[in-house]
Amino acid sequence: MTTATDLAATARRMWVRFETYHAVTYFTPESRAAAEALGCQGGWMSYFAMRAAPLGAVPPEIVTSVFYNFHPIRVGKAIPAAWELAEPKAYLAARLAGADGALRRLLGEDVVGGAELAEAAELAVQAAAAAPTAGRVLAAANSIVPKPDAPHLALWQAATTLRESRGDGHVAALVNAELDPCETLVLFGADRRLEPAFLKVARRWSDDEWQEATDRLADRALVTPDGALTGAGAELRRWIEDRTDQTAVAPWRAIGETGTERLLELWGALALRIATGNEAIRANPMGLDALTELS
Repeated sequence: MTTATDLAATARRMWVRFETYHAVTYFTPESRAAAEALGCQGGWMSYFAMRAAPLGAVPPEIVTSVFYNFHPIRVGKAIPAAWELAEPKAYLAARLAGADGALRRLLGEDVVGGAELAEAAELAVQAAAAAPTAGRVLAAANSIVPKPDAPHLALWQAATTLRESRGDGHVAALVNAELDPCETLVLFGADRRLEPAFLKVARRWSDDEWQEATDRLADRALVTPDGALTGAGAELRRWIEDRTDQTAVAPWRAIGETGTERLLELWGALALRIATGNEAIRANPMGLDALTELS
């Protein structure tokens, strides 16, 4: 019998696979070119516009809220300017086109048109249909985006819905842990031993804001005054990740143990191939080491 602990561990293993497959949406030349064709200037404008597009032409405050750990200034430089260039539906088409081009290049036409990818798509679509959407805004928005006909893109759409459902659940855990957006990054960086300078630039937090967040965490004994992780901080980080996993099991329960194990195998091979060829996934603020996890 599959236990709750087993399912949570499976949810984490599957996350590495669908996150790697989904990441071509933003971090590939094909994606960047598709956004630039609409007039986007810079990678961040294309990222915010394409990721937020399922929500409609929402204001920057909404994007900042649901994306959670980005500074409002970074979001505000992209939104609503992106909506003045093109409607959200144009960005939905652009991200699909970018994903199509990137996946064909990274996987190869034989894999894209192969029976194993089609099998993976069928399983993933079933799983994504069971992904929780209640209270999960990005998941709900992506769940109603029409499913593409091509299997490699149906798999991508399923990955996107699964990814945003898990991400929404992660945000809920952060809120429950009483961590604001900058505090979240400080604690995460300390746990994963990521350079603060890298995270500050990636999410646009200033040195002063970072220090103030560090001070607040130190007052809670979650980090030391110089930002090193404490035992209590490590325990809270484990709770956040465990809670994220525990609330992301519904898709894998839905397709059953046999279907899940088969999808782990199929998606693992695809994700490894993508991670090997996509340099952008090797240095990311999520701390995701896809090559190590999948090899």
